[in-house]
Amino acid sequence: MLRVEGINTFYGEAHILHNVSLKIEKGETVCLLGRNGAGKTTLLRSILGLTPAKQGRIVFKEEEITKLMTHMIARKGIGWVPDGRRIFPTLSVQRNIEIARRSTTHKEWDLKEVYEHFPVLEQLKNLNGENLSGGQQQMLAIARTLMGNPDLLLLDEPSEGLAPKIVKEVMNIILDLKKKAISILLVEQNSVMALAVSERSYILDDGRVVYEGMARELDENKPLKKDLLGV
Repeated sequence: MLRVEGINTFYGEAHILHNVSLKIEKGETVCLLGRNGAGKTTLLRSILGLTPAKQGRIVFKEEEITKLMTHMIARKGIGWVPDGRRIFPTLSVQRNIEIARRSTTHKEWDLKEVYEHFPVLEQLKNLNGENLSGGQQQMLAIARTLMGNPDLLLLDEPSEGLAPKIVKEVMNIILDLKKKAISILLVEQNSVMALAVSERSYILDDGRVVYEGMARELDENKPLKKDLLGV
């Protein structure tokens, strides 16, 4: 589904990502872990073309997208749920969802299906986004992105700022999406949550991949987690 091959990304003169490579298979959930400032969000921005890589290649569904504009990358089937949710605060829940609709050649997400997966959003459909709780806003951000019918979903810190009970609800949403064979790249500080829903994992440290392996193996290796993640 996605191959990132030895990319180097800069902010001005600052070298942020150093020869980073990763891959995601169709229908697979992969988590990207690391401390604050490790380069996780920069990697997502490189995939999306928001902060293009200066060297290396990014290949999506066997097509190189390294130099494409962000809107073209999105149209090819990559959806992004950014950190901070970034919903439209003065639009209703339903309008937030509808505004992201994108037609594709395969079966499309529609309001009915979104509300089946997020029944709480149907109950709140006439409320403005600014009146939702943090957990409800996170559900809305994911639902809005699904209306774009992505083949690959990039989730940036979906548990950030949420109570443990709501984090569990977000985990259940991700597990539900896995059943629909959507590929997911999950960027998270919450390693417990991320490893529980993922098949494979990567750890970034100072812009470099320092670990790649099965999520379960990393979860069971407490000394390695403490060394690389401080948990």
